[in-house]
Amino acid sequence: MKRFTQLFLDVDATTSTNAKVRAIQQYFHDENPQNAIWALYLLMSKTRKRLITSRVLREIFLQISEIPEWLFEESASHVGDTAETIALLLRDVSIEPTGTSSAGGDTPLHEWMESVIPQVKEIKDKESDRLKNLVIDWWANLQDDEIFVLNKVLTGAFRMGASTKLVVKALSAEYGLTEAVLTHRLMGDIETTGEFYQALIDPDETDASPSRPYPFFLAAPIDVEKFAAEPMEQWQAEWKWDGIRAQLIYREGQLFIWSRGEDLITHQFPEFESAVGVIPDGTVLDGEIVCWDAEKPLDFNFLQKRLGRKRVTKKLMAENPVHFIAYDLLEKEGEDIRTMPLQARRAAMTALIDQHPNECISYAKPLAFETFEALEDWRSQSRAMGAEGLMLKALNSPYLVGRKRGYWWKHKVDPMTLDAVMIYAQAGTGKRSNLFTDYTFALWKGQGEGRTLVPFTKAYSGLDNAEIEKLDRWIRRHTNEKFGPVRSVEPFHVFEIGFEGIAESKRHKSGIAVRFPRILRWRTDKPMKEADTLASAIALLKSRV
Repeated sequence: MKRFTQLFLDVDATTSTNAKVRAIQQYFHDENPQNAIWALYLLMSKTRKRLITSRVLREIFLQISEIPEWLFEESASHVGDTAETIALLLRDVSIEPTGTSSAGGDTPLHEWMESVIPQVKEIKDKESDRLKNLVIDWWANLQDDEIFVLNKVLTGAFRMGASTKLVVKALSAEYGLTEAVLTHRLMGDIETTGEFYQALIDPDETDASPSRPYPFFLAAPIDVEKFAAEPMEQWQAEWKWDGIRAQLIYREGQLFIWSRGEDLITHQFPEFESAVGVIPDGTVLDGEIVCWDAEKPLDFNFLQKRLGRKRVTKKLMAENPVHFIAYDLLEKEGEDIRTMPLQARRAAMTALIDQHPNECISYAKPLAFETFEALEDWRSQSRAMGAEGLMLKALNSPYLVGRKRGYWWKHKVDPMTLDAVMIYAQAGTGKRSNLFTDYTFALWKGQGEGRTLVPFTKAYSGLDNAEIEKLDRWIRRHTNEKFGPVRSVEPFHVFEIGFEGIAESKRHKSGIAVRFPRILRWRTDKPMKEADTLASAIALLKSRV
C-alpha cells in the first residue's frame, strides 16, 4: 500500500505528461507482478463497486473524534470530498486500535485488495461494530495519504490523475511492447493475477481470450477548413447514429457484445443471439446498437429503457426492439484485418452481411456527394433522419487505436439551445472542489405575476477558468439557502444551454429531459425575465417528434 500511495502522490504532484509516465514506468519496474496487476487495475479505474458509503465512513469518523458534526460538514463543503476530508482531519485525531486488523502501510497491495478489503463484503450490517472496528484499525495503521487512497477505494471513487493512454505509454516504455499491442491486450476484463500480468508483458504472448474486443477507433471533431480542401472522392460519408457504439464478436461458437466503455453487455441484448450460427466464426463487427422501427433508428430515449437491465423481458424487447448497424469489419475468419484500407474492409463487411442475412443486423449505407456543399446539405437533414450528424472517413484509412486526427471526422449538427436561469450551484470535485462549478438551470413557467422558474437541467462544462472564478465569487455573495453541498442562489444570471436531444420525462419536474447539456455562453447581455420558457422547450420537443 505504501509504494502504491507514493505512486499516487507522484502522479498527482505534476501536470507534466512525461513526468507522470516516468513515475508509472518506475513503479512497474520495481514492483512484483502480484502487486503490479492490482496497481494496473486501479490505475485504469476498474474499481467501480462501492463497498462502504461515504455516509458510513463519516459516521465512524464522528464517533471516534471530538470534531462536532457542523465543523465536519463545513470542512467537507470546503474540501468537496468526504473521503479526503476524513483523511485530512485524522491527522489531528488520536486513534486507539481495536485489534481487529493488523493490515497497514507495509501490507502488500495485493493482500489489501484480495483479502483485507474484501472482509467488508462478509459484513451484512454496514452499521455493525465489526465494520467500525475494521475501519478504525485500518485508519490507525495507515499514514494520511494511505488513508485517503483506502477511503477512495472503499467508496468506489478512486481515480488516478493519469489516463489509460499514459499507463499504456509507461508499460510500452518499460517492456518494449507497442502501445497498440498493449491496448488490445488490456481490452475487456482484466484478471487480477500475477499470471495475467506476466502474459500482458510477454512479447511472445499470442493466446487471446475469445471474448477480447479490439480497441475502438474514434473520430475527431471536424476541422472544416482542412476537410473542405480535401479531394471529396477520397472520402466516405454516413449518418452518425445516436446509439451505443459496440463490437459484436463471434468466436469459438460464442457471441460477445462489448460497449465502447469496455462493458460486456451481451446479456442486455438477447436478440443478437440469433446471429449465432448464421455469421461465420471468427467475425468481429464494429457498429452501433440502436432501437429500431422497421428501417430506421428510434430516438435514444427508447434505447435508454434497455440499458443496465439485469433481466430483459419479452415485453421490453417488443416495445424497444434493437438493431445492430455495422460500420466496419475488424476480423474476418479469425484474421485481424484492421490494417487493410477502409474501402477493402467495407467491401468484405457488406459481402459477409449480404451472404449471411440476419434481421437484427444491417450495415451503414454511404451517402452520395461530390462537393463539401453537398455534405452540408446532408448534414442539414440529420435531425429529420434521427441522426446526430455525419461521419466522414478516409477510404484508405486503417482501423487505428483511439482518436487519430486526419482519418475519421465527426461533423455533428449544431446543438439545440435554450436560454436558462441559474438557480442552484454545487462545488466541483478534485482540483475544483473549492469552487462552485456544477449548476442547475431553470425555465419560466406560467404567465404574468404567476410566473415561476422550473429547473430543467444541470450542466458543469462550457465556462473558462476566469468565468468560473468570477461566478464562484458571485455565488458566495448571493446564496439564499444551503442544502448540504448545494446552494440556492439568487436567480439573476442567464446562460445559453446547448444539448443534443430532448425527450419527455416523468422523473423531472419540468416534464422534459435533455441529452448532453453544456453551457455555450454566459448571456450577460440578457436579463433574467427574457430567459426562455418551458413552453418553448415543449415546442422544441414536439418539433422533433
